Amino acid sequence: MHFQNVAIESLDYVLPDMVVTSEALESELSAVYERLNLPKGRLELMTGIKERRFWDANFKASQASYLAGDKVLKKSRFKREDIDLLVHSAVCRDRLEPATASYVHNLLGLSSSTQIFDVSNACLGFLNAMTIAASMIESGQIERALICSGENGRPLVDHTIKALKNPELTRQTIKPYFANLTIGAGSVAAILCRKDLIKGDSLIVHSASVATDTSHNQLCEGDTSGNGLEMQTDSEALLDAGIQVAKKAWANFAKESGWTHETADRIFTHQVGKAHTRALFGALNLDLNKDYSTFEFLGNVGSVSCPITLAHAIENKVFKVGEKAALLGIGSGLSSLMMAIEWKT
Repeated sequence: MHFQNVAIESLDYVLPDMVVTSEALESELSAVYERLNLPKGRLELMTGIKERRFWDANFKASQASYLAGDKVLKKSRFKREDIDLLVHSAVCRDRLEPATASYVHNLLGLSSSTQIFDVSNACLGFLNAMTIAASMIESGQIERALICSGENGRPLVDHTIKALKNPELTRQTIKPYFANLTIGAGSVAAILCRKDLIKGDSLIVHSASVATDTSHNQLCEGDTSGNGLEMQTDSEALLDAGIQVAKKAWANFAKESGWTHETADRIFTHQVGKAHTRALFGALNLDLNKDYSTFEFLGNVGSVSCPITLAHAIENKVFKVGEKAALLGIGSGLSSLMMAIEWKT
């Protein structure tokens, strides 16, 4: 995918007030750690995640998406009635039907002529939604799109802690639950538009490429379980398979964008943890000094992770005008989507 006329007009995020440390989660599991002779501190040691944030367990995905969407609209040069498309792109959703986007649309007070729908593809949803919106802008179908995502890992983590207290579990059988404890909460939103609608500098969407290998779709599976959420992950196998699909995506990305492993000034990845980051950069021959991470204090926020990291870098002036960035996304299933953006004057 190559784009000539698409820009990110504005980008912003919202974080919950509740901060939960890895140490606090392990304290809730102290009896489990003692029974299985697990060393305290292993969660932060293995992942690099010191803390994450949560909303209340009953806080809806639409509410989270609304908060980021409202914030980005307030900083945008466009009015609410100008938005042609709204996409809710989170793993979390209010219910199966109707689309969570319908609740977000109502909360935001968008126009009756705004097209709405959900896009769901595990942690890759936001980047998928960006490519859909960019393609619609490029083809002239729409001029402006609002992409929102709101994730809340609190219900999953609560259910996981309860499940881990099962006395029948062993050191081996708890492994598929471990990745759940890295999950956090947050929301992010972006407005994409036809680039000639922006005067001055803007983030230009240059190109994007994908790779997919669904033979590994069983390595990370989540679903409702009773009154809670359950997810089980083969973390080691998922890391290995994810690296392989990322290598294919990178080869496609290099061909589509014309970029080499040296071109990007900054690289933003899906925020899983330190082991994933090091393995990914090593496999793709990328300079780890170009990485910008948020997993240390946000954890893995699903589809929010990659774009919120970009927004945080812009806010902290780590990614600046005149620079290029590569967004490297990956989602269980497995799919990888990589996007090239340039901050042009």
